[in-house]
Amino acid sequence: MRRAYNSVLKLPQLSTCPHCSAPYVPHRVCPACGHYKGRQVLTVQAFA
Repeated sequence: MRRAYNSVLKLPQLSTCPHCSAPYVPHRVCPACGHYKGRQVLTVQAFA
């Protein structure tokens, strides 16, 4: 009975960023470009 809940757990749903088309978790800053709600919130540096 304790393990019955494990089948209900799911991965978080991902959305696509309208600026860079990268997948991100909704209601969070996009980790690829740093945009949130249509504005730049974070500056993201490219890795060399």
